[in-house]
Amino acid sequence: MKKILIINGPNLNMLGKRDPKQYGSMTLSDIEQLCRVTAEEYGFEIDFRQSNYEGEIVEWIQKALGQFDALIINGAAYTHTSLAIRDALELLKVPIIEVHLSQPKEREEFRHFSYIERLATETISGHKEQSYVMALKKLNDIIN
Repeated sequence: MKKILIINGPNLNMLGKRDPKQYGSMTLSDIEQLCRVTAEEYGFEIDFRQSNYEGEIVEWIQKALGQFDALIINGAAYTHTSLAIRDALELLKVPIIEVHLSQPKEREEFRHFSYIERLATETISGHKEQSYVMALKKLNDIIN
């Protein structure tokens, strides 16, 4: 069974309370359940995590070396600011899918740049919770 690590960055624990027009109305727990159902369909085992702390995310990525077959990451605000997360991702030699609930390139200018994007096999954004489903489908195409 292929193992997929799904990392969620800061403030995603507040989904359901944040602007539903941008982020949808599902909570992060709802999205996790959706990912678990989808992963099961593809024969994936997932490890779904969220942190508001950059260092914790960096450590998760470092510890993922040799432990996972792919990574899905929603870096949230760290997408636009974290060289530390970018440098940790560079260590991985597995497919990386960057996801966003909203469409960052259609929002404020500071959201247009992603430190993750150049390392990602693919970026999926603007489809709210379906961005995660689409990322799992893409990984199925790549690693199965």
